[in-house]
Amino acid sequence: MKAFQLKKKYIDFFVGKGHKLLPNVSLVPENDSSALFINSGMHPLVPFFMGELHPLGKKLASLQRCLRTQDIESVGDDCHNTFFEMLGNWSLGDYWKKETIELSFEFLIEELNINKDKISVTCFAGDKDAPKDEETAKIWESLGIPKSRIYFLGKKDNWWSVGETGPCGPDTEMFYDTGKKSCGPQCQPGDSCGKYIEIWNDVFMEFNRLPNSKLEKLKQRNIDTGMGVERMTAVLQGKDDIYQTELFVNLIKKIEEISGKKYEEENKKAMRIIADHIRAATFIISDGIEPSNIEHGYILRRLVRRAIRYGKLIDIKQNFIVQIAKIVIKDFGTDYLHLKENEKKVFNSLQGEENKFGKVIEEGLGKSEKVFNKKTAINHEKYSQLMQFKDKEEFFREFYKSLNKKEDLKKKFDVLVDKEEISRATVSGREAFDLYQNYGFPIEMIIDLVQEKRLLVDIEAYQKELEKHQKISQKSSLGKFKGGLKDQSGQTIKYHTTTHLLHQALRDILGSHVRQVGSNITSERLRFDFNHPEKLTDEEIKKVEDLINEKIKSNLKVEMEELSLNEAKGKGALSFFAQRYDNKVRVYSIGDFSKEVCRGPHVPFSGDIGSVKIIKEKAIGVGRRRIYAQIIEK
Repeated sequence: MKAFQLKKKYIDFFVGKGHKLLPNVSLVPENDSSALFINSGMHPLVPFFMGELHPLGKKLASLQRCLRTQDIESVGDDCHNTFFEMLGNWSLGDYWKKETIELSFEFLIEELNINKDKISVTCFAGDKDAPKDEETAKIWESLGIPKSRIYFLGKKDNWWSVGETGPCGPDTEMFYDTGKKSCGPQCQPGDSCGKYIEIWNDVFMEFNRLPNSKLEKLKQRNIDTGMGVERMTAVLQGKDDIYQTELFVNLIKKIEEISGKKYEEENKKAMRIIADHIRAATFIISDGIEPSNIEHGYILRRLVRRAIRYGKLIDIKQNFIVQIAKIVIKDFGTDYLHLKENEKKVFNSLQGEENKFGKVIEEGLGKSEKVFNKKTAINHEKYSQLMQFKDKEEFFREFYKSLNKKEDLKKKFDVLVDKEEISRATVSGREAFDLYQNYGFPIEMIIDLVQEKRLLVDIEAYQKELEKHQKISQKSSLGKFKGGLKDQSGQTIKYHTTTHLLHQALRDILGSHVRQVGSNITSERLRFDFNHPEKLTDEEIKKVEDLINEKIKSNLKVEMEELSLNEAKGKGALSFFAQRYDNKVRVYSIGDFSKEVCRGPHVPFSGDIGSVKIIKEKAIGVGRRRIYAQIIEK
């Protein structure tokens, strides 16, 4: 079955079961974004898990383009992506576990014709927060899944939440048995050996985690499910990895052509990373982002430069990423028309970034030379003996593990070098990580460079530095997710209303070309992104600020009405993000000053806000500006 057939079957099935279809929208979240990119189909639905009524009803389904970078280091294996398409269905206080599992089972068995005997499932094992999910296990048994293929796992595997706080609950995951025999007798779903592939996840979202980590019951019980198109397509086609499906095969062929190498074991990781990252970058740029050193632009830059680095590892000499992007647009442009509409912008952006990064690579090579010059090379005979191991990365990892455990290296590796020689020849974990972080050199590239100098690199220490960095990044991402609509405190609601006043004030002072392109709200400040070609003058900033505070002092009434999208536009409502709700939207009016399509919530009167102070204004890319503002309490 082809990917397009899978997507059509899924949507037709759930629409036929009474679900309303959500539109496939931009990777960049709309107003009051709580993360840099849409990272799942449920991302926009958090307020509705909390009890707010969705304009399309209680039963929803979607095919949504998504981007996740928290597992970027895993890209290059058989099944991880940064950009991917996610199929999902939701119940917002409607059906519950039995109906959800029955729908999932029916779709897998009757629509996709998957052999029931190939399916295993996992359920929540229970802990101090919630009991063992025997109910879910019994439902699976009633459908013919035997106890021997039902596994109970802990929170790490079978609990899902939107962040450190907010809606959460146990889940049940469905796995397909690939039939691989290379695994041990204790292999089970959730292991990373590749025998069992996760194909679907049903989340039973019934709790809300508070800031003090305690759980409370939500006002309603919700269902949140997710099925990755790339992974499911590979399963349905019997492929060993997602890069052998039609979603990637043309990209891989192009990479083979320009590199002069085959998609074989030693080249697979690099080719997969190039294909994945340039596909992701093409979609990101088409959704309005340019490479930069902050936020969305930083993620884009990181993906592009990582692809370029891995291109060098397989000896691609010339500029090449635009050639890959052309294949992305050719293969996906029919389903995503905005790719074709923005292809010139994509090509120019990618070419410019590739040119810039060439200079960074040269700078990094200069830095690495300085690091290596401080080391003492091991003589040819001894180094040749060390380098007899085929997998150099694995060798260095095991070598330094043994060294740190003070094991006998001569006995384990049959080496002649002593510890003083090793010490003088070692590029430390910190030095290697600095080359990665500052110049983007992957560990594979560093290994190649140290080999040229007959040096060693402490990969175990490098890995610890990398893990430390990733933990900091993950905490940062979680912290970012705390903002936006999920945090519906009184203060954030005031800031939410303030963004509407700010948006209209900017249009009144600067011109009607101004439109919001993003925002983020915390309880301490608002951040508002908009398009405008030049820096605001001090006079313009003061005029915007004065106009906002004038409307606050006027204590304008804030009113909401539900209209069709055409009706909303006919009444003059700003509707830059209205595509999220198809044809039925909410329109919030602040007196006769501001009228905008939005989900809410808002204060009842503008006078409830307090005065507003603009604290900073800056550029965030070509033709884009950012304003930070704070509420000064009355």
